[in-house]
Amino acid sequence: MAFVDRTEQALNAQRACLTARLVGGGVQMYAIIATGGKQYRVQEGDVLFVEKLNAEANSTVEINEVLAVSKDGKLTVGTPVVEGAKVVATVLKHGKAKKIIVFKFKKKKDYRRKQGHRQPYTQIKIEKIEA
Repeated sequence: MAFVDRTEQALNAQRACLTARLVGGGVQMYAIIATGGKQYRVQEGDVLFVEKLNAEANSTVEINEVLAVSKDGKLTVGTPVVEGAKVVATVLKHGKAKKIIVFKFKKKKDYRRKQGHRQPYTQIKIEKIEA
């Protein structure tokens, strides 16, 4: 997960997902998707933070850029994407990450620049993987 400031509720949801993966024992279906220039390994029920998407909160988004799908222990890798595969997710909320400080200076030259940045993100929950 790319962003540092996560709510306790999101962390509990991730812990529950990991516990379900470990306790379930069987091989579950997962997909590797690309969004916002990053790649994520997702399963149904996962909650994750991605780069900001242009979608309203509580709406459904379809991610068609599916790079690989594992179903019934069989991995299908796309060239570059898997044809006909998509991941359906629900947008939970939009927000901004923790502020980082960008500080530039040149010694002995009286040059200092201080700038803050907060990266916008979208929190999504994976509802369904179709392959």
